[in-house]
Amino acid sequence: MIEISGLRKSFGNFEALKSISLNVQEGEFFSLLGPSGCGKTTLLRLLAGFGEQTAGTIAIDGQDMTGRPANRRPTNMVFQSYAIFPHMNVEENVGYGLKRLKLDRQEEQRRVREALDRVELGALGKRRANELSGGQRQRVALARALVMRPKVLLLDEPLSALDKKLREQMQVELRHLQKAVGITFILVTHDQYEALALSDRVAIMFDGQVAQVGTPKDIYQNPVSRKVADFLGGMNFVDAEIAEENGVSLTLDAAGFGRVRAPKPQGYQSMGRQITLGIRPERLRVLWDDDQAEHQIGGQVIDRHYFGEVTQLIVEIPGFKAPLAVTETNDFGADDIPVGSAIRLAYDPDALVAMND
Repeated sequence: MIEISGLRKSFGNFEALKSISLNVQEGEFFSLLGPSGCGKTTLLRLLAGFGEQTAGTIAIDGQDMTGRPANRRPTNMVFQSYAIFPHMNVEENVGYGLKRLKLDRQEEQRRVREALDRVELGALGKRRANELSGGQRQRVALARALVMRPKVLLLDEPLSALDKKLREQMQVELRHLQKAVGITFILVTHDQYEALALSDRVAIMFDGQVAQVGTPKDIYQNPVSRKVADFLGGMNFVDAEIAEENGVSLTLDAAGFGRVRAPKPQGYQSMGRQITLGIRPERLRVLWDDDQAEHQIGGQVIDRHYFGEVTQLIVEIPGFKAPLAVTETNDFGADDIPVGSAIRLAYDPDALVAMND
């Protein structure tokens, strides 16, 4: 549905986008994830036609969009602020964009009702915009975009203004809505959990470049670099030395973990004998009493953090430069382990990921 090739965007001497190339499939929920200032909103605005690229091309549904204004692109956009007209009711807001299509009144009303029903606001058509809750405003903005029947819906952090509970509820509804309408969604977000929960695929961006593209599971479990791993959830980092390598894997000596084998990270280039290994906190497991495991390490709990359903233990391990974070669900009693306790941890060598620096 979308082909982006060699896309660049400069503002004076500042290069906001640096040769971006991406493909997005028809009907895919695709997220652009990254910290503030990484270029993700700039990319979304170029897709929408709110600005012209410095170099490169954007094609949507096989059509080159170069020079094509926003109102002639098969896209529609939901803004972070929703941009709802306060002097109009819900139906008038949703139907506003249809005026330029010059539909007969009956068809216009039918499409407005259909869009409101899709976002479960069919009973609120006559309500004034200033009488709506935050979640209802967000649904009105979605309905106003969907009523135009775009091939691609662009979403610029549409849930960021909502409180945590409502945001999580709307994430579920947004995913259900995307599946129901079947069109391509592209979401810009800085919230890693939102991107993981909603997306078919995610592109992680830093400094105007795409660092990694893949399914949420692939990116989370196999980050290509320390920077990606550090941004996308918690990660323990361990220095390792390369003992052997072949075409697909590395044999590594890691302090504490001993000799392990790990797949080469995507884009791997040999830069000496040192490399970084990572392991997620939830991939380390507390061994209780007489529990045994083939692969285990021992240390001392130096801190702990209680998060309700889980507790994170900070464990100092002999031979490691930095302590390890360990996440355990509290039904196993991790919240009762006192600071200062000796502790044993089991690990799966397959959970150790080699990463580019």
